[in-house]
Amino acid sequence: MTIQELNERSRTVFRDIVETYVQTGEPVGSRTLSRISQLDLSPASIRNVMADLVDAGLLYSPHTSAGRLPTQMGLRLFVDGILEIGNLTEEERSDIKARCAVDGRNLEEALTEASSMLSGLSNCAGMVIAPKSDSPIKQIEFVRLGIDKALVIIVTANGMVENRAIELPQGLSDASLQEATNYLNARLAGKTLQEMKSDIQTELDSHQAQLDQLTQDLIANDIASWGGGETLIVRGHANLLQDVQALEDLEKIKELFDTLEAKKERVKLLELAEGGSGVKIFIGSENNLFSLSGTSMIISPYQNSQDQIVGAVGVIGPTRLNYARIIPVVDYTAKIIGRMID
Repeated sequence: MTIQELNERSRTVFRDIVETYVQTGEPVGSRTLSRISQLDLSPASIRNVMADLVDAGLLYSPHTSAGRLPTQMGLRLFVDGILEIGNLTEEERSDIKARCAVDGRNLEEALTEASSMLSGLSNCAGMVIAPKSDSPIKQIEFVRLGIDKALVIIVTANGMVENRAIELPQGLSDASLQEATNYLNARLAGKTLQEMKSDIQTELDSHQAQLDQLTQDLIANDIASWGGGETLIVRGHANLLQDVQALEDLEKIKELFDTLEAKKERVKLLELAEGGSGVKIFIGSENNLFSLSGTSMIISPYQNSQDQIVGAVGVIGPTRLNYARIIPVVDYTAKIIGRMID
């Protein structure tokens, strides 16, 4: 069914029901509609229109309630045919820019802040898929933080900086730490992290590397954990539990996040975002990944300067998401992160 197949009276009643449901999460009755609707209709007339919308598969009656809720098909019709997407104010745009700025943070910290921001603005779970780094490495440095910890600073050829704390082998001297730094930097030569890892591992395995044992241990143990793929950052998990009543629904939400943590599902999310340009909206079971949990997702890819899709940002929430509010937030955030990546 298309929205054009509904007459003006049915379209108005349907819109009022969905918008009220999005605000309250509760079934909407005819008496409520008669008070808020712009149509001069009695509750009895509204009930007749609601019955027609039920027959059309756009509404349903939960349990024994006298009110009605939109079906998944109804929500899709609303999003595609009726929804009026709001514009962000200049103040909101400036706030998103500031929250996504690097400003002394490494990339993962900036993207984590972006995920937290999306969660806060939507009151749902915010999600960012951070890109894997394919840029050649320019420099690597180890900075000791204590007896058994060090900070690894990785600078890529495109100017991005990654910092991460690592555990040091017991008894590793400052001289060995410097030796590891010199060894790695001597083998960079414009290679990506993945290429360098492969070459160094081969050298270590064949005992060609002229290093002491502790230096070898440092390199072998830590290059395995550097880079290697997309990272999923999710903030605001608890927001999805606010409307959960049954233990069964709680388990479904938990299962969703367990699934998202699996690397293959991160790839699926990125593939969903890559299917065309702009914001994608998946309602309930339209996407197998979310079918069990009864949640919806709004997701948008972001691109680098070569117009390659390298990651995605989005929001996961109940099917009664405030679509008009969240869609422009996700869209603008994706654009800002794309600029930040470059």
